[in-house]
Amino acid sequence: MAGSVNKVILIGNLGRDPEVRTLPSGDRVVSFSVATTESWRDKNTGERKDRTEWHNVSIFNENLGKIAEQYCRKGSKIYLEGQLQTREYTDKDGNQRKATDVVLQRFRGELTLLDSKGGRSEGDYEGGYSQSGGTFGRSSPMERGPSERRPASAGKLSDQLDDDIPF
Repeated sequence: MAGSVNKVILIGNLGRDPEVRTLPSGDRVVSFSVATTESWRDKNTGERKDRTEWHNVSIFNENLGKIAEQYCRKGSKIYLEGQLQTREYTDKDGNQRKATDVVLQRFRGELTLLDSKGGRSEGDYEGGYSQSGGTFGRSSPMERGPSERRPASAGKLSDQLDDDIPF
């Protein structure tokens, strides 16, 4: 194989509200943590067990960062795609540390809000945001252009069906 792949896909809940910082370059980075939980039933005792993993997320993509800042809150369920990135730093005691984050880069990454918005059902809110996808920045079906909308059903089902069935 000629190349390699560094891709992370997570579905989980935010552990804290997004935090926005401005880098010396003027770029903004949005950071938060996401919890993913694995559940199973213990074969010996029959008791239900859970294991939660915490993932640090950093968004360098300006548009996705704005969405996270505006709509994501502690406890929100999200879907995200990014890549792993390890960084080294010195803590306040002078010790060298390493941390691995899930990073959504400037021109890569995807963030989809999975919770309902404003009390509407989940099906009414399609909050998918990706840098390359067609739903970026659109928070409801009514805000989409005519070519992106699903056709509305008109009349009775029998009026919509074609009588000439080919079999």
